[in-house]
Formats: sequence, C-alpha cells, structure tokens
Amino acid sequence: MSAADAIDAPPAIRNRLRALGLERPADLVLHLPLRYEDETRVTAIAGAPTGVPLLVEAEVLDLAVGRTPRRQLVVRVGDASGGVLSLRFINFYGSQQRALEAARAASSRLRVFGEIRHGFHGLEMVHPRYRVVAVDEPLAQSLTPVYPATAGLGQATLRRLIARALQSADLSELLDADWCRAHELPSFAAAVSLLHAPPATVAEATLQDRSHPAWRRIKFDELLAQQLSLRRAYLARRRQRAPVLPAAGQLARRLECSLPFALTAAQRRVAGEIAGDLARPSPMQRLLQGDVGCGKTIVAALAACQAIEAGHQVALMAPTEILAEQHFQKLRTWLEPLSVEVLWLTGSLAGKLKRQRRQQAATTAQLVVGTHALIQESIDFSRLGLIIVDEQHRFGVRQRLELRRKGGNPHQLMMSATPIPRTLAMSYYADLDVSLIDQMPPGRSPVRTRLFSADRRAQVVAAVRAAVAGGRQAYWVCPLIEESDKVDLQAALDTHAALAAELVGLRIGLIHGRLRSEEKAAVMAAFVAGEIDLLVATTVIEVGVDVANATLMVIEHAERFGLAQLHQLRGRVGRGAQDSVCVLLYQPPLSTSARARLKIIFEHSDGFEIARQDLRLRGPGEFIGSRQSGEPLLRHADLEQDADLVELAQSMAARLLRDGTDRAARHLQRWLGDREDLLRA
Repeated sequence: MSAADAIDAPPAIRNRLRALGLERPADLVLHLPLRYEDETRVTAIAGAPTGVPLLVEAEVLDLAVGRTPRRQLVVRVGDASGGVLSLRFINFYGSQQRALEAARAASSRLRVFGEIRHGFHGLEMVHPRYRVVAVDEPLAQSLTPVYPATAGLGQATLRRLIARALQSADLSELLDADWCRAHELPSFAAAVSLLHAPPATVAEATLQDRSHPAWRRIKFDELLAQQLSLRRAYLARRRQRAPVLPAAGQLARRLECSLPFALTAAQRRVAGEIAGDLARPSPMQRLLQGDVGCGKTIVAALAACQAIEAGHQVALMAPTEILAEQHFQKLRTWLEPLSVEVLWLTGSLAGKLKRQRRQQAATTAQLVVGTHALIQESIDFSRLGLIIVDEQHRFGVRQRLELRRKGGNPHQLMMSATPIPRTLAMSYYADLDVSLIDQMPPGRSPVRTRLFSADRRAQVVAAVRAAVAGGRQAYWVCPLIEESDKVDLQAALDTHAALAAELVGLRIGLIHGRLRSEEKAAVMAAFVAGEIDLLVATTVIEVGVDVANATLMVIEHAERFGLAQLHQLRGRVGRGAQDSVCVLLYQPPLSTSARARLKIIFEHSDGFEIARQDLRLRGPGEFIGSRQSGEPLLRHADLEQDADLVELAQSMAARLLRDGTDRAARHLQRWLGDREDLLRA
C-alpha cells in the first residue's frame, strides 16, 4: 500500500488503527458504530430515570477530593429543575480538578453524559463524559456513534478520523439504482452517512438490532464483496491446468466388487460428481460433506482409484495420527489386494524408517496417508494428482496450500464430518463445489442420548458394567479441562484409576494424545479386537474411530464440550445394528450456554440441524475456526438472520462478473483493498 493510500495520522495512532484492521481511509468509512448515545436532548435532573444513558446540563455547585473508601474526586452539579447530582471520578488528574474548579468559579455550564444511579449520598454518575459549553451552544443534531476501539485509541480520535475520511471518500453508487429500490436497499452513500450520524428521529432500536435499511445495505455489500472474491477465485481456478484423470473405472470397479457392503445411492451420486471433476483439465476443488458414519472414506477411495489408474499419486492428510492411521488401515485393507502400494507416513516415525518412507513417497508409493508430516519440506511427490484432506476445517489455508504446491496443481478433495449449514456453505465456501452424502448406510441403529447429573454417576458406572456383561464395549471420554495436553492427561489418568477401582474385573484401556504413535496404535488394535472392554480416552477419539461392537459412550463433564465435539463423539457408537446409547454426564449448576448446548444435542440427531443451531449460538467465526484457518470473519452480516441477503449477494456477484467487471473490481477495492485473499487453498 502506498503512502498516499494510508491514513493520515501519527505512526502510534496508525499502529493502533492497524490492530482494528484499519489501514486505508476507506476502512475508516466502513468502521461502523457498535451503538449510539443520544446527546440531542437534555434531561432535567429532577425526575430523571436511573440506569439509562442520558444528557444533563448543569452548573458546578462544589467539588472535593474524598478519601473514603479510596481517593476520588466528587463534583456536585445542579440544574434549573432543582435536582442535584454527584459526579464521582475514582481516577482523575490534577488538571481535571483545576478545570472543574475554574468552571465553578466562572459559573460555566457542563454537559454531562452517563447513567444516573442511586449512590450512598443520593443520585450520582460514575466517570461520566462531560465538557464545558457556552450558554447558547446548540445540541447535537444526530446520535453520537460509539465505535469499536482498542487500548490507546479513544472515541474522540476515531470520530475525528472517520469524519475526515467521509469528507474525501468515494461513496459513488456501484449498483443499479432501480435494482436497489426494488430490493428496498438505500444507496451506499445514504447508508454510510446515516449509520455514522443518524438523525434523532431514527428509531434507535432498528440501529441496535441492525434491521434498519441502512444496515441491510451495508450487510449486503459486505456479503457481495465476499461472494465476488470467492467467485473470482473459482473462475480463476477453472482457467488453471491440472492432470486429466480419465474415469476408466477398472480399479474402482474391482474395489467396489470386493467390498462386503453395497454403496448407497448417495455415495454413488457423489462418487460420480467427483469422477467427472477428475476427468476435466482444470483442478477440482470439491468439499465432500456428510454426517458422522455416512461413508465418506469409501467415496474418497474410489476417487483415489481413478487417479492411481491414470498413473498419478494420491496423498491423504488427516489432522491426528489416530485418524490418519485409521484411514491407512482401512485403505490398505481395501487396496493392497488390488496391488496398490499404500504408504503410512507420520512425523513420529524413527529416522531411518522415515527417510525410507519419504523415498517411497517420492517414487513408488501410489497412495500416501499421513498427518501434517506430508507438507514437510523434505517430502516430495513425483506425480501427485489428487490430494484428499480429511476434517478440512482443522487445517489452515497455508497448510492446504503447501500440500498442493508439492504436486504442481493437483486436484483437491476436502472432507468434513462437521455438517455445514446452507447459509455458511454459501458464504464461506462459495469457491468450492460441494457434494453432500445425505443418506446413511443401512443397518445403523440410531443412538439414544441420555442426560445424567454427576450425582447419578454410580448408575452410569452400573450401565457400563451391564453393557460389558452383555458382550458389548464402551467408551468413557474424560472431561475436557483446557487446551493443555498435560492437564488433560492428568484428567485421563485420574479417570482411568477411578474406573479401574469401580469396575474390578473389566479390561480397561487408556488412550490420550501424549502416548507415542505405536502405543496408541496398540491400544486401538486391542479395542478393535475386543481385548479391551472399556476404553478411557481424551478427545483424541473424536473422529475416525470405528468399532461396531462399542454401543455405549459416556462423556464426562459434557457441559464443557462444544456441540460439534459432542456430535462427533456420539458418532463413535451406533456403528452396527445393536442399540446404542450416549450418556452425557454433566456437573450442575449449568450455565445458560451449557444448558442450551445439552438441550440441542439431546433433542437432535441430525448433524445439519445441530450445525445450524451451533452456528446460531457461536457465529461463523467460531464455527469454522476462521481465525486459525485464514478465512475472514464477517464484520456486519449475520448468516442466520441475513440468509436472504446471502442469496441476493450470490446472484448479484454472478451478474457483476458477467456484465460489470469494472464495478465488481471497484466494489472489491472498496471492501478489501489489496487484501483479497479469501479462501485461496
């Protein structure tokens, strides 16, 4: 960015602005208020309501520095109504005291803004905003904006900088005026001007809940910028070249014939969509989503067969070693009898073996399965044609890019068992083609969810014993303490010891993130083989573990888990035909948010409905891990409330890119500047 495009302010102020994402004058224009304060009318002190922000105009009666309970400046003011009000300043400067003493001596008037409350000595305001005014000084004609701020950057500075930016900003209309009127959207200039300085006649509630037409225009424009960026990325990728992987189908057909189960209609449909993409000369970028247990892995295996048959390598990357190894074992079982070389590669391998595997990855290996070790500099692929990323939301954009760079420009298939609500998919994944497996394999039993308070823990322990006595296996998931392997490990060790004492005679295993790779593999192999009755685990078993004989899942301190985690964990049971139960063991009293989460997971088994509710509770940023993934957060639009605007923005983006490329570019410049880096992986 050139110096001419930068905000005209001292370096220290520019640094603080940068912390708010404000680098250009255009950014200041779009830095909109959080709320407003009404300084357009004066309220008499006598009879003034309490607990409501208001403006009073009064004279200083007296002031003093008190020391009870701590040093503070107390200023008594009064107005013509006969009301008296104390202004208390717990933190103050000597200059402030002297200025107020001068105002009292000169009988100057103060305009004071704040909330009146009942204090020990009568009505008071604590740390109100105030200024000395002339007798005939007019009141403000518009509501006073309160902007998002940061330490060292006050409201007065922000208001001054934003007012200056508005004077020189290009607020020209980039959309058709008739179209805007038809959709009840004001002009961009009118919307921006009103939101920065709304007249007192505007219903403040519509500004606060962002339902005012001016807010709708801003939200629409923000969504339009996002859709334009994503759509441009999509079209640019269509112009790139990728290996053509013909859908010959011999290897895929042999795989399907060898399976002990039949594919569902949904799996066949999605497999066909992927096969068509792989046969094109432009790189596939497809998101494959479906609920827990819907059978995404076999669809990915069929895609891998197509690439391998065309003479190319496939890399499958999973976020954890447990999940990666589960994929490896399953894929090796399916593909090695078909003479496909399947390679396991992870960061925990010993030096010599790791070097050997890297050499295989660079030469003979046809399918390489691993964790983030696959993106290490020392690993190269000779003919990478397809990348499969499982649980794609757990990887950052940079990680996915690194893997793609290793193969020139391979096709990409991203899988997620975290269902994505429709509005979120439209907004954040508009540069992807999306396939949905919306059908579960036959023979799966629905999982019943039960809620138990911690004081009924003995009943839950008895249920575990009964399940094992019936020839079944169970999971016991340890409480999520914090994002600390060390602390979570101790919780796992304590839980394992307690259950071993309570369930004497049962074979109880333990698995957690700090075990070495071979130790985790040995524990999981024993559980799969039925040599462990009860598996005590941390959330490392959240995804990928598939044991049909496990019919009981106990989640301790379930109130500490997010909805997506609870749904994923619950999906570890019900993998066979037997009745399965998930017990959510919680510690009362529950917070409002915890109660809401447990109610949702108890009432719903549909992953998409749970995801929709999760989006409502947490917002898109938290839902998709935006901050770690590099995906930008929406500042103004709400995907739940503004679903209609998402669809409208999608259609307008297509129209502008077809008929108004110049206006599309100007719109993107207005909203993103040089930061058009949405979802490039």
